Amino acid sequence: MTVLPIKLVGDRVLRTPAAPVTDFDAELRKLVDDLSETLADSQGAGLAAPQLGVSLRVFALAPQLSDGKVDHLVNPVLEFPDEEDQDGFEGCLSIPGIYLDTRRRMNVVAKGYTKRGDPLQLVGEGLLSRCIQHETDHLDGVLFIDRQRPGQRERLLTTIREAAWAQGVPMPEVRTSPH
Repeated sequence: MTVLPIKLVGDRVLRTPAAPVTDFDAELRKLVDDLSETLADSQGAGLAAPQLGVSLRVFALAPQLSDGKVDHLVNPVLEFPDEEDQDGFEGCLSIPGIYLDTRRRMNVVAKGYTKRGDPLQLVGEGLLSRCIQHETDHLDGVLFIDRQRPGQRERLLTTIREAAWAQGVPMPEVRTSPH
């Protein structure tokens, strides 16, 4: 396992929809292990493969979010069992130091696979649901800034431009999430 650098907002890979995983091989298992190691090192809640520069539909979750039962999901497909929403602060390892109130669905059912190709269903509520949606957005080339109201978005883009880590980083375009 290796701790890898996390791509920052402005990197094209973060805006490119990721390809489905077709080979459940040693290379995929290593990617999942690298995602988990990098996530643990960064102390985040989730990390998607595009954030490591790999355009594949896989993400890692902090094990404590799912009581240690699930720490990754490959080729996730989301379903929403109800219309209940939640508001809460959200950040992103690709946009360091910025946290904004972001609306998400309260409940989600994520269907996908383990790194070995076994079918997996993950039911998320609250923070787990938020994390699953956030990471799946990454796989679709969508960032949490895309979920902000227009006024918030403009303030956020200004804050990003002024951040020390963003010097020389191209500013992100704003997109709409498909979820």
